[in-house]
Amino acid sequence: MSRNYDRRAFIKGIAASGVGVALAGCGGNETTEANNNDDTPAEGDDTTEGSGGDPHNVGMVYSTGGLGDNSFNDMANRGIKSAKEQYNVEFQNAEPESPSEFSTFQRQFATSSNPEYDQIFAIGFSQKSALQEVAPNFPDMKFTFIDSVTELDNVANYVFNEHEGSFQAGILAGMLTSQEFSAGPSETKTDSNRIGFVGGKETGLIKKFEAGYRFGAKRVNEDVKINVAYSGSWSEPSKGQSIANSMIDDGADVLYHAAGGTGVGVLQAAYERGVFGIGVDARQSKTLTEYNGAILGSMVKQVDEAVVTSVDNAINGEFRGGETVTLGLEDDGVALLYGTEIGDQIPQEIKDEIEAQSQTVVDGDVTVPSHPDDL
Repeated sequence: MSRNYDRRAFIKGIAASGVGVALAGCGGNETTEANNNDDTPAEGDDTTEGSGGDPHNVGMVYSTGGLGDNSFNDMANRGIKSAKEQYNVEFQNAEPESPSEFSTFQRQFATSSNPEYDQIFAIGFSQKSALQEVAPNFPDMKFTFIDSVTELDNVANYVFNEHEGSFQAGILAGMLTSQEFSAGPSETKTDSNRIGFVGGKETGLIKKFEAGYRFGAKRVNEDVKINVAYSGSWSEPSKGQSIANSMIDDGADVLYHAAGGTGVGVLQAAYERGVFGIGVDARQSKTLTEYNGAILGSMVKQVDEAVVTSVDNAINGEFRGGETVTLGLEDDGVALLYGTEIGDQIPQEIKDEIEAQSQTVVDGDVTVPSHPDDL
């Protein structure tokens, strides 16, 4: 990765912001219909360090696309699993199939009496409207919102500077496409000087990824051409693959995606067509090993650490709702992690440039635009 990722530093950074979640009871007459899959701990099997008494019950409401996206949702799931290993935590997963189900699952967790949930996570910005509708009706329930902000007293918000991490991805793509490079089954096209970006739905959040990527690429290669497209979906790999193939046909040799499960098709196309891909949210060279021969790296948002920290704060009674924690390059909340198979073959000069450029952002000398209109 371009900066030394230190999990302890990340947690320390959040703790210094003073945001957390406290234990709280809830009552009601409904039992959640959330997905009770293998991730749900068996009753009574969760004794861990610091445990004692009743478990801390957590309801996880994921973004559409669900678990198995090898990306955003899976990172949140990893976080709650890690929390379970560290604390006396039980959790249950809910995987809405459409945005219309967000409020239903949030409310079911909030009103459940068996068990009574102490904390509810809303994973993904698309849950904002539902959370704004549900949370005010349960003022004693502590909600944690990942990836967007609501100004509600019982909601702790965690957001990320995706444009800063994407800035690193852009530098990597912009420099690599301008030189002859091969690794695994892939190689650059030295006569094209073209890269690509594939977004999921065209929202303000995903625009941050696009803006940072384009800014980073142009900063090191002002003549680079950048193809941009949005799939309009988070869970259609075939659509991502089709878009990526079109970009490759046009000469793009490094493709970065911010498209959830749809992005799997982007990485598949990169691998099959002999060019390179950059993943997102999770370290996709580890989660998509079948394509890791073409994955240069992944722009990782430390969603898992945000979940762990929020649970930690909850158990320690430090919840202060209505606050927002913003995580960027400075505290390793976002970071480009190099691919596990070909990352060590990326020229050192490129890694050094990413390191140097990132430091200018951390030092406040450079501000990465968060919207393409500001480029």
